[in-house]
Amino acid sequence: MKNDTKIKIFLVDDDALFLKSLEIEFLENADFTIETFPTGEMCVANLSNNPDVVILDYQLDGIVENAMNGLETLDKVKAFNPEIPVVMLSSQDKIEVAINCMHHKAFDYVVKSETAFVRLQKIITSIFKYQKMEKELSWYMDRM
Repeated sequence: MKNDTKIKIFLVDDDALFLKSLEIEFLENADFTIETFPTGEMCVANLSNNPDVVILDYQLDGIVENAMNGLETLDKVKAFNPEIPVVMLSSQDKIEVAINCMHHKAFDYVVKSETAFVRLQKIITSIFKYQKMEKELSWYMDRM
């Protein structure tokens, strides 16, 4: 059991401005621990810090040429620990992109917009309700 009750969120996006504004919104709205990464490689390199949630940009090709894209990063996160919920962010409101993310076991998909932060907050709340439910469920199952 972690002694700090703060939820640790990894934010991964090559758009520095969007990354910063998202970080600020999270920190202003709740008691989160936030780690930000401009590349998927850096996110993967730091997974031993055990994030509770990873919020991951779909493109991720803005800074480094031939950088890992969001889906490759998602696959690496899931290979490291399939339990880590990953929420994908994209500037594209395309159903194929959303479906693609789901095939790669993303928890959810959010389009970058004015409402993105509110959506992310709702999703994170539902992730923790869901995890709590799963814990309680396994507690019951163990006792049956």
